[in-house]
Amino acid sequence: MGYSAYATAQQIRDSIVRKEVSATEVMTETLSRMEALEPALNAFVTPMPEQAMEAARTADRTLAGGAEPGPLHGVPISVKDLINVRGVRTTFGSRTMQDNVAQDDAPSVERVRAAGACVIGKTTTTEFGCKAGGGDSPLSGVTRNAWDTSKTTGGSSAGAATSVAAGVTPFALGTDGGGSIRIPASFCGVFGMKAQFGRVPVFPTSATPTLGHVAPMARSVRDAALLLGVISGFDARDPASISGPVPGYLAACDAPVEGMRVAWSPTLGYARPVSEVLEITEGAVRAFEEAGCSVELVEEVMEDPEDLWNAEFYAGAGTRLKDALRNSPELLDPAVVEILENALEGKVEEYYSKVFARYEFREKVRRFFESYDLLLTPTLPVPPFGAGVDVPPELPERSIVSWVYYTYPFNLTGNPAASIPCGFTGDGLPVGLQMVAATNSETDLLRAAAAFEKARPWAQITPDLEPEGSSAWRPNR
Repeated sequence: MGYSAYATAQQIRDSIVRKEVSATEVMTETLSRMEALEPALNAFVTPMPEQAMEAARTADRTLAGGAEPGPLHGVPISVKDLINVRGVRTTFGSRTMQDNVAQDDAPSVERVRAAGACVIGKTTTTEFGCKAGGGDSPLSGVTRNAWDTSKTTGGSSAGAATSVAAGVTPFALGTDGGGSIRIPASFCGVFGMKAQFGRVPVFPTSATPTLGHVAPMARSVRDAALLLGVISGFDARDPASISGPVPGYLAACDAPVEGMRVAWSPTLGYARPVSEVLEITEGAVRAFEEAGCSVELVEEVMEDPEDLWNAEFYAGAGTRLKDALRNSPELLDPAVVEILENALEGKVEEYYSKVFARYEFREKVRRFFESYDLLLTPTLPVPPFGAGVDVPPELPERSIVSWVYYTYPFNLTGNPAASIPCGFTGDGLPVGLQMVAATNSETDLLRAAAAFEKARPWAQITPDLEPEGSSAWRPNR
């Protein structure tokens, strides 16, 4: 099995329920690992050790009292610092919000706690989620990649990705407004998935309410499906949340994929991936052919919707940060200041022309999925680059988000999308394959992801970051 740090959430939960190990013992090991790795990774802006231990003790008392354990009973989890945890700071990675204490749990946090999970802390984010590259913020500094601490995690769910990769928790809650789950999942070698827009309720309202998702990140497809099942479902505080039944995510992981219609697009029609990424992802696509899928090369899927995404995301973020931009710009990330100031210079007519163009773009993508069940692309055009660097040196003409190419289109459309680990570069750095499904078709995405995980397993490969003194309980298999 390897070190206990790399047990799955399901294994941890089942071992606790069978009383092979207590939730308190698991939490003691988890917090020890978090503390030991923090100097190298800088993944947490607000650790919560006291609250985490009390949650673990409560899980043990609940079990001892004979109560029915929840699906996440006793399992450690982290929460990105854009998501509220009651009584704990939500800083958004910004010095302008460093004393902002949340009064209530976000719906996703309410649900994971009700399912028995134990929150260990708030993970780092780029400032207000505005950058895709460096994994850094003015408040928390630079967060580093568990596979190579000289490299970036990507953003904006930086701390979530590197801590999951390092075995601190088996899964984490993050957010995705333009790729912020999928980007760091790709760079850190874990599975990250955003469901259909509205499947997971978001509250308080995001600065980018038509783009933002709360989303799971995990070291296995099934752990992500387990967590997604807990956090999905309507909440009256988010009028955009879907009121229909929650799909059977875990059951989908066992569904066959033979006969699925798969489109493979190396560039979507405009991206510029480096050759090594293209070679690794092309090799990964062959696994779908071997599994009996019909795979077709599609060179051009769309024109680059960068302007549409920029107009929506940065207008929202800029409006939310308007006072800070005017009164205390020196407290903000200079790269964020520059792009938000440009966004606020736009006129209403110009903005709304892009809103209507977005609906046209969405319809084009909807029609594309009449012919295919799944779209595959590289998640990112480049491997992980330098920690704290905003834009990869191979793409100097792109902005702090537009260099990612592949992820932001599917925030504009709302489609389910994921990044799944598909290989390593010659330097041992992870590469991700993006998977996109049709509207409301998370089950198609998960059955394909689980089949790929079985054909090309990755979870047994872990970063060389074992902290000294780590114990190793091993759940039965």
